[in-house]
Amino acid sequence: MLKTKKNIAVVAVPLPLLDAYDYKVPDGIVVAVGDVVSVPFRRESVLGVVVALADKSDVPDARLKSISEPVAAGVFSPVMLRFLRKVADYNVVHFGAVLKMAMSVPDAFKKVRVTKASRVFDFALPQLGQGRVVLTPSQKAAAAELVAKVGGVYSATLLKGLTGSGKTEVYFEPLEKALESGGQVLVLLPEIMLTTQWLERFKRRFGVEPALWHSDLTPAVRRQTWQAVNDGRAKVLVGARSGLFLPFKNLALIVVDEEHDASFKQEDGVVYQARDMAVLRASIEKVPIILSSATPSLETLANVRAGRYGEVVLAERVFGAKMPKLSLIDMRAEKMEKLEGGRPSWISPLLALKITETLKRGEQVLLFLNRRGYAPLMLCRACGHRITCPNCSAWMVEHRQSGQLICHHCNASMPIPSICPACKTEDSLVSCGPGAERVLEEVKLRFPAARAALVTSDTLGSAKKAAEVLDRICAHEVDIIVGTQVLTKGHHFPLLTLIGVIDADLGLAGGDMRAGERTFQLMNQVAGRAGREGKEGAAFLQTYLPDNGVLKALVSGSEDAFMAAECEMREMLMYPPFGKMAALIISGKNEAAALKAARGLAKCAPPPSFGVEVLGPAPAGIAFLRGKYRFRLLVKAPKKVALSAIIKEWLTKIKISSSIKVEVDVDPYSFM
Repeated sequence: MLKTKKNIAVVAVPLPLLDAYDYKVPDGIVVAVGDVVSVPFRRESVLGVVVALADKSDVPDARLKSISEPVAAGVFSPVMLRFLRKVADYNVVHFGAVLKMAMSVPDAFKKVRVTKASRVFDFALPQLGQGRVVLTPSQKAAAAELVAKVGGVYSATLLKGLTGSGKTEVYFEPLEKALESGGQVLVLLPEIMLTTQWLERFKRRFGVEPALWHSDLTPAVRRQTWQAVNDGRAKVLVGARSGLFLPFKNLALIVVDEEHDASFKQEDGVVYQARDMAVLRASIEKVPIILSSATPSLETLANVRAGRYGEVVLAERVFGAKMPKLSLIDMRAEKMEKLEGGRPSWISPLLALKITETLKRGEQVLLFLNRRGYAPLMLCRACGHRITCPNCSAWMVEHRQSGQLICHHCNASMPIPSICPACKTEDSLVSCGPGAERVLEEVKLRFPAARAALVTSDTLGSAKKAAEVLDRICAHEVDIIVGTQVLTKGHHFPLLTLIGVIDADLGLAGGDMRAGERTFQLMNQVAGRAGREGKEGAAFLQTYLPDNGVLKALVSGSEDAFMAAECEMREMLMYPPFGKMAALIISGKNEAAALKAARGLAKCAPPPSFGVEVLGPAPAGIAFLRGKYRFRLLVKAPKKVALSAIIKEWLTKIKISSSIKVEVDVDPYSFM
């Protein structure tokens, strides 16, 4: 970029602040928009980004401070700065908070001395045209459509395909086309630490490992990766949602795999939906984006229906594999057996029979329960006391393997007590309900000869450990897998033929507008792990609600009818994606002060003439979280209303105490 001498640099700092600040440009220093500079801020020196240049400032000259020194030139392109600004505006957060996500790598802007002890990652160039697999005719047709979209023009396309239809190999084709042009590719994956099989496929196809971006990386590797993305050496980066904020110099394609996955929604700090922000970045960068899923989100399907997104469909599994047959087990009719010592059983007689038959054939079983730990609640039989978190209005979850009670909201923990904390009665505490650990316990009692493994986010821990567990499953060193939703994300287990869902009703209740959609997606995804490579698969869903519309749609395979009904319901109520919604969460350590602030915001809410409807305030779903009391306002508006801008203006109408936090969640996914 041409560097023009200007007297004033407008510098944004990576702090949760609304405005950028004017600084003098000292003689002998020339800066440009996008440069990283060191500036005095308050009583310290911080790094900031030049976002504009000017000849004069509205700030009196005597109050203006000067730039200390330039640090790195041209780090953030005008396109990248525009993207960051739009992310801030849409999600109603300060620009500095978004900039912080893009500058979150320590020493990334400095030349760091490499020692023998530091590992330097080799960002080798992918090998093109060498490792192609043989695609089916339908895969070839789908790949050709996507390849044609690569080339400096924005487009958004849904790649919809059955589980096991080979979507990854299909989007590898446009990925290669983008690399042929010298461009860079960003692939976003949920649960990036669990993508061993994806990485193996990539290496077989392109001969090298892609660059990775996730929280398990060491600071040194993060710094090296950031620099390699910035200077163009990293050609393909596979990452979690934060990879979206890396400074690609020549971005040519974005892929969001499992685009429906709820983990793309960032719930802490800057609240945003990474899938939607990826579409925003693609439109600003003028590059294509591929949204891949077997069970697309309603938002994406609505965009396809409206003609804003294209659609490419893979309607069959590869190599003639058939989708597993889904069946419901009506738990009301099952006569549940008691385990040793009179303990309750969670595996129905019918499912137990199917497990026995599967093991006799030398095949694998997955028992799915989307609940970590041993039991969701400990209850005192003497006084009825329930052990709750001291920091949250939530139960402490029993984790028997670690001997701890853990809060799944704030991670507070305590040893499992031997006496009731309330009435001091000994041996009165009982575990209520099943978690994955408890199902594993039953598996070991009922199938002692089977090799069982527990696969949850608690047991995996790191990318290395996750890879080891998944390798053991693929090598048939495990017969029965007990796991949570971490197992639903694109894993391929050739010998897995039976899926047992312990509690298919979990997630259907709670008043969440996405509960039905999410359950439908999750059950489809977990069932899709079975029946690969020509083996016939089956999935059995244990339920006390066999007449529920979601479960009936799953069993009948009427996905289109189910999604049409969901769309009709949301459109009628003006819920996303047919209307706009935002939540304002007001929190503070003092309950009365937080409620007063929430009521104050409600009083100065935009009038109905603005096209918005404001509901509340009311206590949030979890009214006490991490030591703070929480109240919620919900805002609804038609699609055409500029809701983010209205909320931004609204928040300027009232002065909020520094002890109170107001967080805006545009298009909320969680109502907790």
